[in-house]
Amino acid sequence: MKTLYTAEALATGDGRNGHGRTTDGRIDVDLATPKELGGAGNGTNPEQLFAVGYAACFHSALRLVAGQQKADVSDSSVGAKVNIGPNDAGGFQLSVELEVTLPNLDHDTAQAIADKAHEVCPYSNATRGNIDVTVTVTDD
Repeated sequence: MKTLYTAEALATGDGRNGHGRTTDGRIDVDLATPKELGGAGNGTNPEQLFAVGYAACFHSALRLVAGQQKADVSDSSVGAKVNIGPNDAGGFQLSVELEVTLPNLDHDTAQAIADKAHEVCPYSNATRGNIDVTVTVTDD
């Protein structure tokens, strides 16, 4: 792979209860285990950061594909839910639910664009075959 960009980050402290920042300082957050996992929940967590990253990346892929097809995605949005739960090996696993809203397109066209974006998106390519990812197109 020819690298076009590299993001660098450092986590310190006690893992989920610590601090995270990018080397350029654009992200600088306190990390905390969510209450649902037994923590205080008074900071952000890796799943939230992954959800924001995946939603933004998928939205870019969606706009790229739509642009190639001259489709109107001016009012589009992508929501991401990142779920965490136990796996059979005694560890944890993730799953992702993406909700795509393309109000200016009919459902079939919107679904086709979302499906193609799922092939293009780097996050989708990184997770494919590793975790369950569902892509749902809403008609809002």
